[in-house]
Amino acid sequence: MANKSGVLHSLMLIFITWRGNMRCCAITVDPPEDLAVLDSGRLGQMQITWSPPSCLTKMTECLPQYQLEYFNTYKNNWEILRTPSRTYGAQFDPSKDVHIRVYTILNGECTNNTMIMSENCTEMILKPPSTGLLGTEAKAFICVYHNMENLECSWTRGLKTPPSALQNLYFWHRSLDQAVECPSYILSGGVRKGCNFPGKSLPEFTDIYFCVNGSSRDGPLKATFFSLQIQNQVKVTAPDKLHLQTSSDTELEFHWENPTGRLPAHCLEWEVRHHHVGADGKISLNHIHTEKPSLTLPFSNSSKRNCFKVRSRLNSYCVDQSFWSDWSLETCHPDVDSRETTLGREMNSVSIYIYIAVVIIVVLVVCLCVWAAVNMRKSGPQKKVVSLLPKLLTNNLSQRVSKIYSGKKTCTDVVI
Repeated sequence: MANKSGVLHSLMLIFITWRGNMRCCAITVDPPEDLAVLDSGRLGQMQITWSPPSCLTKMTECLPQYQLEYFNTYKNNWEILRTPSRTYGAQFDPSKDVHIRVYTILNGECTNNTMIMSENCTEMILKPPSTGLLGTEAKAFICVYHNMENLECSWTRGLKTPPSALQNLYFWHRSLDQAVECPSYILSGGVRKGCNFPGKSLPEFTDIYFCVNGSSRDGPLKATFFSLQIQNQVKVTAPDKLHLQTSSDTELEFHWENPTGRLPAHCLEWEVRHHHVGADGKISLNHIHTEKPSLTLPFSNSSKRNCFKVRSRLNSYCVDQSFWSDWSLETCHPDVDSRETTLGREMNSVSIYIYIAVVIIVVLVVCLCVWAAVNMRKSGPQKKVVSLLPKLLTNNLSQRVSKIYSGKKTCTDVVI
């Protein structure tokens, strides 16, 4: 009996211990404690720390894990992850609320290999500091990665920003120890309106965080924060070498060259704008998407005109998003330039003929004037040039009258 009672006593102790652990760690497992957020001074990079619940400090059968949930203000969604660590670094927009939740998870011998998570969580909401003049935050912040060669960021001033205010741009990514100021500001009328990052001064496929703040005589400006990856901000240069020709009586070939630089050819996609004027004068406008720098279209000699423009961007297989390039110059078949050149040559020829005719007329007038002056000198100084005209008219009239009478013709009335 003594042995049986000892065994029962041992089983009771094990059961009580197991129930105590389950009360603390399973259905009644507690959430983490001492949740804290530390600002590292890197434009919103914050270190989240917590401690295990006090009832787990002496437990060795199960190593606790934690489920961390925080609201990503840049992506506007909740980020959820599980980790055995008790610290985690996350990026937040310091101008918005910081919202964090942490749960405790147990899985192992203490739970009979069944995963159990605390029903409650430890939660924290941090409000942003209310610093800076209202209405002075930067607006319309945008960055463009031109041809994957240099990045240019720009912004506009807030409506209530004082004219004498000085704005600054800072940026940070994980390869930097601390935030760095803009290397080269873009000025407009002496006012900072943007920042230029020459060459490959920023890494691709890396989250980069920007802050635009400033100061004025009235007080500090309200800071604004932005996040992006520069490979998603690419804008390709407009195509400038376009070739259009007819390969036969039924096909029109249009091709162009890839832009120079670091742009991978397999990542480019194109949009072609086709403006067609038919033989009946009917106009049609089509937009054609292609992944090759060439296009073959049906062609008819009866068509009056075919004109094309092209633009390009990086496709969705290589980047999440990109900007369309500007449209190229228009090229047409038949070529407008050649027609204008022919017309210009014809106009030049006509102009030459007009000049020659004017010169001939001027020469004839000068010769006539010289001939008249010579006759005046021969007739003497007392006679005038004007008296020659009546004399010539009188002589001509008398000659005609004599011819009429000699021909036996009469005039009833002569009025002079």
